[in-house]
Amino acid sequence: MTVLGHPPSWSCQWLPFLILLLGTGREPGVEGVTHYKAGDPVILYVNKVGPYHNPQETYHYYQLPVCCPEKIRHKSLSLGEVLDGDRMAESLYEIRFRENVEKRILCHMQLSSAQVEHLRQAIEELYYFEFVVDDLPIRGFVGYMEESGFLPHSHKIGLWTHLDFHLEFHGDRIIFANVSVRDVKPHSLDGLRADEFLGLTHTYSVHWSETSVERRSDRRRGDDGGFFPRTLEIHWLSIINSMVLVFLLVGFVAVILMRVLRNDLARYNLDEETMSAGSGDDFDQGDNGWKIIHTDVFRFPPYRGLLCAVLGVGAQFLALGTGIIVMALLGMFNVHRHGAINSAAILLYALTCCISGYVSSHFYRQIGGERWVWNIILTTSLFSVPFFLTWSVVNSVHWANGSTQALPATTILLLLTVWLLVGFPLTVIGGIFGKNNASPFDAPCRTKNIAREIPPQPWYKSTLIHMTVGGFLPFSAISVELYYIFATVWGREQYTLYGILFFVFAILLSVGACISIALTYFQLSGEDYRWWWRSVLSVGSTGLFIFLYSVFYYARRSNMSGAVQTVEFFGYSLLTGYVFFLMLGTISFFSSLKFIRYIYVNLKMD
Repeated sequence: MTVLGHPPSWSCQWLPFLILLLGTGREPGVEGVTHYKAGDPVILYVNKVGPYHNPQETYHYYQLPVCCPEKIRHKSLSLGEVLDGDRMAESLYEIRFRENVEKRILCHMQLSSAQVEHLRQAIEELYYFEFVVDDLPIRGFVGYMEESGFLPHSHKIGLWTHLDFHLEFHGDRIIFANVSVRDVKPHSLDGLRADEFLGLTHTYSVHWSETSVERRSDRRRGDDGGFFPRTLEIHWLSIINSMVLVFLLVGFVAVILMRVLRNDLARYNLDEETMSAGSGDDFDQGDNGWKIIHTDVFRFPPYRGLLCAVLGVGAQFLALGTGIIVMALLGMFNVHRHGAINSAAILLYALTCCISGYVSSHFYRQIGGERWVWNIILTTSLFSVPFFLTWSVVNSVHWANGSTQALPATTILLLLTVWLLVGFPLTVIGGIFGKNNASPFDAPCRTKNIAREIPPQPWYKSTLIHMTVGGFLPFSAISVELYYIFATVWGREQYTLYGILFFVFAILLSVGACISIALTYFQLSGEDYRWWWRSVLSVGSTGLFIFLYSVFYYARRSNMSGAVQTVEFFGYSLLTGYVFFLMLGTISFFSSLKFIRYIYVNLKMD
């Protein structure tokens, strides 16, 4: 339930274009620190509040009835911080470097019954707050709730009106910051009449201590002092499971290529030589299996423009995903925050648009496409339009509920400008280069004008069965790792195992390629030459399994609730499944194409 109103206005930092996209504004917890002298003021920024179990549902701290300055002054933010829902503003806390404070009064407040009810509902929903001091996030719960007994049942709600700030320094730098209410008694919010006002006095203390730790990254406790779960450990079960599956699938495909396929080629080529020395009749007579459809297997599919657009955008996201993981391996992101990754993803998406344009237009011209302008428009719209529609719904829900996750107009215009001035032009440029550099398709077999009739197929060779098998096996290779990724994106875990993530990503692509080749071989053996779209759908259906897993995760593995969190979770989970469909469908198609070219090049037909 939303208990907060609309956020106050705030300012966004307009940095130079590429710097802003890269999100080089310091993220909380990054090693860039300020040097202080004894007695220098240390600014504490209030940031956001929200339900603990709904990570994407955040509101500005001053939307709560708390101590607030008469004139709110907001901190300029980088694009990554804005996308992460940060809305920092100066607070009333007066903190000076290395000067201890004992129970100083922050403000006196008179709360109406409506304001008290707002606080009660926030505490019942486990609202936590986030402050930032010297780019270090400090977090704590707004209040205290106690449930005890069945008969009689007691329900107590208390507000923390005193905060103890603990800061550690080394020399002239702040190394660690935390907030505590360990020795504080909460102020009860129970028993207030409708026409009664509640008087509160907010206080705070500041305690400084020296530490031998020289860098923030050397601390084992983490930036938040254990408020959120610690960084995930290596999970060997997921790795072993994935490795075993890969070895089995690679071995299975190797058996097909080295034994079954070799026997097929030997038999078909022997039959061809025998029949050539005989009556000279059409060597197709008496054959069966994938050889008999050699005049149809390279027949171009329907909706070739859409197929090429899928391949182009899929290739773009393969480059984008690889780039993000490699950048993470190089240590370019702060592992405890997602703002820098969001900024890098936007930049890489805009720059890799040339890949989608090139791959789509190049293959479209190869298979005889003429409407290349329409193909480029379809390519640039294939992901951007679904993303815009999904984002519009999610952002509208955030805006209607006053969440800081709702992007302001300036940021929306900036992102739209990036797409119009970088993404779309690069798609067009890539499309022009792809069209001009396209060579003939050069199929190993001539295609007849009249298509061959496809014999009835058994149920286990249907599209649905191929999609089930082709989607489930790659999904099973990443299912364990997928839990940790979901727990990071939609939970409070901290994912730092980027080396493992790169390894699992490579496994996913390898499994997708292997299962695609196997399924394509079985399809061609049944004299069904409609492999073009089937190869995309078979392994691309992994995206559907990922979405179904997201439904399971929401219902069984998370405590998320509410319209704001639910709309964002399922909206972006749909987009995630769609992206995996594009990526794995592309890998599957080109693997099948390479395999089919190989077997028909080695088939004697003259």
